[in-house]
Amino acid sequence: MWKLSLPWWEFIVRGLVIYVSLIGILRATGKRQIGQMSPFDLVLLMVLSNAVQNSMNGGDNSILAGVILSVTLVAANWLAGRATVSNKVFGKIMQGEPRVLVHDGSVNLKALNEENISRQDLMLAIREAGIADTLEVRSAILEVNGSISVIPIRH
Repeated sequence: MWKLSLPWWEFIVRGLVIYVSLIGILRATGKRQIGQMSPFDLVLLMVLSNAVQNSMNGGDNSILAGVILSVTLVAANWLAGRATVSNKVFGKIMQGEPRVLVHDGSVNLKALNEENISRQDLMLAIREAGIADTLEVRSAILEVNGSISVIPIRH
């Protein structure tokens, strides 16, 4: 129950490698994927957690291994959050930058494509802002948290 089958430090290294790898993979999928989870995204996260479990614990199911991995992952997450706030370069790498999707009524199709946002998702955000058409939009911005901010044209 308490006896480790691997050295304690190996759990820390394994946990950090998996944490950094998953952050990189999820970051590469774009802001919209992380900020607005669909049922498919939830299933993906559940399957990912199962897929990486053995690579983190090396087959060790002891309580101590679980505690070491939990502390490692929480600490890595806390440190990443602190670094994101205190270091602009790291923050930009981890969170990205806001992206203009609509400017003065004109839809930036390249940005939609690169951010994996469908025209339907864009129009949903515009309608949720109480606007019927992109021609009434001064800006629609994909924020770093995955939400879309819509600023109407004032007449």
